[in-house]
Amino acid sequence: MSDTLVIKVGTSSLTRSDGRLALATIAALIETIVDLRAQGYQIVLVSSGAVGVGAARLGMTERPKTIALKQAAAAVGQGIIMRVYDDLFREHQQPVAQILLTRGDLDRRSSYINAYNTFQELFRLGVMPIVNENDTVAVDELKFGDNDTLSARVASLIDADWLFLLTDVDRLYSADPRKFPDAQPIFQIDRIEDLTALQVQTGGKGSEWGTGGMETKIAAAAIATGAGVKTAITHGQFPQYIERILHGEPLGTQFTPQLRAANARKRWIAHGLIAVGKIYLDAGAVAAISTGGKSLLPAGIARIEGEFEATDAVQLCDASGKEIARGIVNYSSSELDRIQGHRSTDIIDLLGYLGEETVVHRDNLVLS
Repeated sequence: MSDTLVIKVGTSSLTRSDGRLALATIAALIETIVDLRAQGYQIVLVSSGAVGVGAARLGMTERPKTIALKQAAAAVGQGIIMRVYDDLFREHQQPVAQILLTRGDLDRRSSYINAYNTFQELFRLGVMPIVNENDTVAVDELKFGDNDTLSARVASLIDADWLFLLTDVDRLYSADPRKFPDAQPIFQIDRIEDLTALQVQTGGKGSEWGTGGMETKIAAAAIATGAGVKTAITHGQFPQYIERILHGEPLGTQFTPQLRAANARKRWIAHGLIAVGKIYLDAGAVAAISTGGKSLLPAGIARIEGEFEATDAVQLCDASGKEIARGIVNYSSSELDRIQGHRSTDIIDLLGYLGEETVVHRDNLVLS
């Protein structure tokens, strides 16, 4: 079976300082993608730039601040970007498809499966998907927030082998090399936690027109490697580096993947859902879940944090706040306030109705 690659290209790579498209860079990226497809790779391109390109077309001199103006600029820019991609890929007889996603599309199990099936059918048809966040309609609670996160979740969704994050530096450094000439390059990360020991300063967002930065790329790498996807950060102006990395060259910063969950539903829980609350467990519940493969019962809950509804995803944490698992909860936060610390047999008396015996069933729970 062919390896599947997700390539995310950021606004800083796609556009010039005035917000207009960097056509030479885009053409080089497309040539690289076409070459890789000819070698048998399946590829998904996650493309930023809609807001910046739309703002430039509308004569704006800075990134729009209000949600409505951002969405209007995205509506203008998305069509421009797709036209450019379609024109350039057509020169290579490569059909493309546009897929616009919001976080809600991957939070809901039914639409998550539908999205997976759409990607697989496009691969079967020889069509290359081009993905972006649906900025024109997404509200804050349904946004990924940046396309680095979106690309990592897409990589998890389609069981990709590699995620490439193309940016405006050649690799991760201990600090911004444009400001600190003595910043040290980082070539390999085996665990995301190692970045703390290396004292990496991630800084803020990248370009004037973009929403990402190195911090979001590291967060994306954590999501992707947690889903078993090899990840690399490399320079967007040299897309040919992708092929060289695939051939084993130590270019960019490469992140070692973790073991991938075999069960598709558990992969969705672990990497397709956003946790909206925390449940802190006592020592007995931590041990039962961590080593015993048990469900979470109300008696094992020490306290809860956040507001959530039944069927939302939550983090399960030990007393120190370290996440040990995450799962889909059977009760809302207000209901858990009343039953936490009690036996399951007390639920009907405490709530006035008979609910589930478990707070999080082991089938809906994934260890972190």
